[in-house]
Amino acid sequence: MAKVAWLGLGVMGYPMAGHLNVRGGHDVVVYNRTAAKAGKWQQEFGGATAATPAEAARGCDVVFACVGNDDDLRSVTTGPDGAFQSMAAGTVFVDHTTASAKVARELAAEANQLGFKFLDCPVSGGQAGAENGVLTVMAGGDEAAFNSAEPLIKCFARAIRLMGPSGSGQLAKMCNQIAIAGLVQGLAESIHFAECAGLDVAALIETISKGAAQSWQMENRWKSMHERKFDFGFAVDWMRKDLSICFDEAASNGADLTVARQVDRFYGDVQALGGNRWDTSSLIARLKPKDAG
Repeated sequence: MAKVAWLGLGVMGYPMAGHLNVRGGHDVVVYNRTAAKAGKWQQEFGGATAATPAEAARGCDVVFACVGNDDDLRSVTTGPDGAFQSMAAGTVFVDHTTASAKVARELAAEANQLGFKFLDCPVSGGQAGAENGVLTVMAGGDEAAFNSAEPLIKCFARAIRLMGPSGSGQLAKMCNQIAIAGLVQGLAESIHFAECAGLDVAALIETISKGAAQSWQMENRWKSMHERKFDFGFAVDWMRKDLSICFDEAASNGADLTVARQVDRFYGDVQALGGNRWDTSSLIARLKPKDAG
């Protein structure tokens, strides 16, 4: 059993921290910016709560974080009450935030100077993956630190891989989001085309999902897309945040993200429809049915 701190109890972090306690049997202390959320977590899972990230991290073997963006991550690590203020030499900080590779490298360098290790470990699988403990984790950082943290990460993940040095986990997550953007847009257009052509969409998906067009998005989102129901996980606002990170990185590495940029503009159209909190499959909402004029 390890002593573990968890910083950030959003839709992903809340169940992930719970798995460390329930599945892993670890001694977990949680911090959340809204203290009431931490109190609710404690009532559900046990463990302890802390008033600041530094307090949560004190005396812990591993500190996990899953927050909103680069600024939030800096706040809970190197801020005045950040976890880096109290972490001991030889410990490991595991960050599950989807953030920039730049901040991952920055915090890894700071951690090294302080005598501990920082791993950037963004996840894929959405809220359902977090709740069911079946996330995919892409890691960047020191191999020995990764090996020590991997058994704990397995409490909420079914696939974990070290992709390379610091920043590599975030770069892998960018690739993931770029691929998803194109897949969802293609699926939206396919369903839209089938509707306009008068095909039985259920029969179509049952058929083409057995061939080369198959994808997780097709298997899990075609029905809700066809029914125009968009309350199934990862929000448009979050996707646009993630894609903006991809575009910033592409500006420095020279990658051509023509399709991803176009899909990002389409997500802007969805936001204009009031779909900021709709899930990413809502791309189909901007495609009018044939008889809509």
